[in-house]
Amino acid sequence: MRFRNIKNRQKKEQTKEKPRYVYAPYSHRVKAFITDLFMIYAPILYVITYVAMGGKEEFQSSQLAPFAGVALYGVIYAFLVSRFGQTPGKKAYEIKVVDDKSGETISFLRAILRFVLFLFTAATLLGLFVPFYRRDKKALHDLICHTLVVGVKK
Repeated sequence: MRFRNIKNRQKKEQTKEKPRYVYAPYSHRVKAFITDLFMIYAPILYVITYVAMGGKEEFQSSQLAPFAGVALYGVIYAFLVSRFGQTPGKKAYEIKVVDDKSGETISFLRAILRFVLFLFTAATLLGLFVPFYRRDKKALHDLICHTLVVGVKK
């Protein structure tokens, strides 16, 4: 009996178990996104509209200005997620974006890809309903990029 327990313990030590995560609630993800819009995207649009373009009419008539705002927001978002795993909104709601296998922060290019895929899934509304049917609360852009949004352990 004792030998069997030792053997089972050795097997458990040899096999690496997947780290257990506390998945972030979908409501926290939405609130964090809205917070990021106000803290990051709104100032970007303000600077583009009134400093770079000179006013509201020029911004509205330009096709490049809204694209530049979204692109700049995407770069800032990807930098923050790749560097810290969090944006200000995610930090406020104590959630973090991590790799689903290792639990580490993701690379900058992967964060950019995740942002672009988020734009696609948000535009089609297809991928935003996926977390309601999954236990791990992954959206379509998380499935494709192999990422998780988890609660931060204190």
